[in-house]
Amino acid sequence: MILACAVSCAAQIPEDIHSPVHKAWDILMNAAFSPRVSQRSAGIRALGVLRDNRLGRELAENALNDTNPDVRVAAATALGQMHATESVPKLQHALDDHKIPVVMAAAHALQLLDDKASAYIVYYELLTGERKANDGLIAQQMETLRSPRELAKIGFSEGIGYVPFAGMGWDAWRTIHKKDPNPTRAVAATYLANDPDPHSAKALVKATSDKNWIVRVAAIEAIAKRGDASLLPKVAVRFTDKSEKERYNAAAAVIRLSAIEESATAKGD
Repeated sequence: MILACAVSCAAQIPEDIHSPVHKAWDILMNAAFSPRVSQRSAGIRALGVLRDNRLGRELAENALNDTNPDVRVAAATALGQMHATESVPKLQHALDDHKIPVVMAAAHALQLLDDKASAYIVYYELLTGERKANDGLIAQQMETLRSPRELAKIGFSEGIGYVPFAGMGWDAWRTIHKKDPNPTRAVAATYLANDPDPHSAKALVKATSDKNWIVRVAAIEAIAKRGDASLLPKVAVRFTDKSEKERYNAAAAVIRLSAIEESATAKGD
């Protein structure tokens, strides 16, 4: 299945090997099929900024079958964020996953995709401790679900989004609590995604060079969500950053902004 997806997905990449879009897909494809869990998880999660993109959706759907639960959580999260309604059946299947974080991420994704009935059933079963996993009743895990720290740890940051780093997930949460950096600026960058003021756009571009990778990634995600294609060159330069998460998010942002630019050009012709 993985090989079939790799071949099928590779066939959808633009042929111009010198274009930023081809470079971006090359980065994300390498991440999606990397032997390293951290790269697969970060690369798949970055796909969440894409909209109406078949290749991105297929990569995320394939990742729902990954052997590592962190990657499966990232896949469910990305499908919900990209509003992939075509993926509802696969997300419903993910509700049978034997790992609680994957179930929660899939349930929240289904809620975003207006399949609230499936999500509410899962929430109720988890709340009452009556949901059965492949390894038996999950009652022993219910205490974990009551701990705010553990909720973030097992995937609520991706699945529920009360942590303001939905696109970065547990790695960002862990970094914040380990090094205690001030997350205020990253949160501010996230909120600026919907601010039409040009000054905010400039501030986000500047933030992509911040010394804190959490701020840089938050800024790149915000730029992608703004949909301002004029900022595309400012994001593409992050392809060479040392941070894997920044490279993957920059690649996804370039693909999204390029699609917006092409659409605007087509309407103007």
